[in-house]
Formats: sequence, C-alpha cells, structure tokens
Amino acid sequence: MTTERKVALITGGGTGVGAATALLLARKGYDLLVNYSRSADEAQASAAACREVGADAQVMQGDVSQDADCRALAQAALERWGRLDALVNSAGISVFGKAAEWDALDAETFQHILGVNALGSFQMVRACMAPLKAARGCIVNVSSVAGALGVGASMPYIASKGAINAMTLHLARALAPAVRVNAVCPGLITSRWFVRGVGQEGYEKGLQAYEAGVPLQRACSPEDVAEAIAWLVDGARTVTGELLLLDSGMHLAGVAPPR
Repeated sequence: MTTERKVALITGGGTGVGAATALLLARKGYDLLVNYSRSADEAQASAAACREVGADAQVMQGDVSQDADCRALAQAALERWGRLDALVNSAGISVFGKAAEWDALDAETFQHILGVNALGSFQMVRACMAPLKAARGCIVNVSSVAGALGVGASMPYIASKGAINAMTLHLARALAPAVRVNAVCPGLITSRWFVRGVGQEGYEKGLQAYEAGVPLQRACSPEDVAEAIAWLVDGARTVTGELLLLDSGMHLAGVAPPR
C-alpha cells in the first residue's frame, strides 16, 4: 500500500538514541520501521511505544554490515508503506577497556567496528537512495564528537565516526537537491550503551568527570539527541551537510572525554 503518512527507517531503533528518535518521530506523524541487530525485546517495546501514539510500526532484524540485510530493510519499508521519507543511521558499536588499547586491537575487531558504523551507514544509504529521492527526503547519520575531535572510546570507533562525518559531507553534495544529508555528533550520552561498556562504577565516574569538564556541565540524554535528529528530519528545510555537535561545548573547552 501507499500511505499519506511519512515513513522513517531507523537502524538500531530498539535502544538508546534510536528508540528515542522512533518515539519522537511517531509523535510527529511518522510511521516507523524499527531495525535491530540483537535487542529483539527492546525493539518490540520501541515499536509498541510508537503504536501507542498512533503510528504504524514494524520491527525487523538486520545486520547493517551486511549489504543484503540493508537492502531487505529498504524493501520491507516499501512493501509495507510504498514510500520512505527519512533514514536515520543510528546503529553503532565500539570497544571499551583493554580491547580499546592499541596493542590489544586486532584487525578483525577494527574491521567489524568500521563495518557496522561506517560501511553499514553507506550501505543503508545506497539501499534507500531511490525512494528517498522520490520523496525528496532526508538522511541523518548518528555520528559522534569522536569523529570531529579525534577523541573517544577507541581508535576504531574514532576512525569510524570520522568516516561517517566525511561521508555525510560528500553525500550532502552528491544527493542534493533531492535528499538532505546531515549528522549529529553527540558527546557522552546517558544510556545503557556506556554502562555496558565500562560498568556502572566506571560510567558514574566518567559522567561526573565529563559534566565537570564541559561548559554546559551536562551530558546528552537519548532524548536530547532525538530532538536534534527530529529537527533535522522534520524541519531544517535549508540544512544539509551539517555536522551538528551535541557535546555541551566540549569542543570549546578542548576537554577530552575521560578514559
């Protein structure tokens, strides 16, 4: 079928920023394809929350590092709704602790992070390009201040987010005027992703140090990032090629996130 409601595809839509973005766009009148890789229960809960506010929401598993999965996600959106207006590349991974140290990193780990974060974003754009052009839609890549300032949890994570930023600029030129392409670059986000990486005690220490060091003295919540993404999707009609820093002014102070 073809719906009059706009449609958004969100990778990594089961948790954190992706889930918060799905719910906010649902409230703005979008139907949602919520993608997940491993968080099946959370993705179902995310879609249920979207339905509660009036959206039609479909859940679909897929590994964005696999091109066939990316194409299947795009096709599923078209088969269900007949259109695609927005792509939010929110899926992402990193490594923490000893696995983030230079001598402990192996090529397989490095390539896997690049494969999900950078290659995955590209493959999703390629899979969704035709319907996005037809809808004169938009793409928002969830990057990180790591890619802008060269600081972060690990070297492959920094490299992957730097690649996303560079691709965002290239794609904004290549897909104009039909498709707007932007990226959000958060600093520390108060989500379970960081807690899982460093543990509750490490998270609390890191959060305290971060908020003491940045000018606005606060970290991002997933909802803070979702608000910026929703603005880039549903407003910002003259904005493309923007790397929007959501770092509470960390780039002004020159403060690196705590290790």
